Amino acid sequence: MSDQTYYKSRIRSKGQITVPAEVRDLLHANEGDDLAFCMDEKGQVVITRLQTIPPEQAWFWAERWQKMEREAQADLDAGRMAAFDNVEDAIQYLHTAAEAESHDAEDHA
Repeated sequence: MSDQTYYKSRIRSKGQITVPAEVRDLLHANEGDDLAFCMDEKGQVVITRLQTIPPEQAWFWAERWQKMEREAQADLDAGRMAAFDNVEDAIQYLHTAAEAESHDAEDHA
C-alpha cells in the first residue's frame, strides 16, 4: 500500500472545488492566490501556486537584483558595513574609501 496522503474535494455544479486546508498549507496558498494545473508525463495533475509579481516590483525580483541582495546580506552577516550619524560623515567615508582604492590601483599599476 502506498504511503501517500490523499485529500478529498467535490466538484460543484460550476466546476468549482474547495482546495482542502492541508493542500493550501502545503502550497502556501491564500484567498485570492492563483493556482496552475498541469499534467505531468505520468498523466497526473499537478497543482502549483502562481506567484504574480506586480509590474512596479518586477525589478526587485530580477535575478541580477536578487544576486545583489544576497551579496548585501552576506556583507551584513559578516559585519562588513559602516553606520553613520549623518550624511556628511557617510560622504566623507565614501571619499576616503575612493581615495584609498585609487591609491591601491596606482600601486598595482
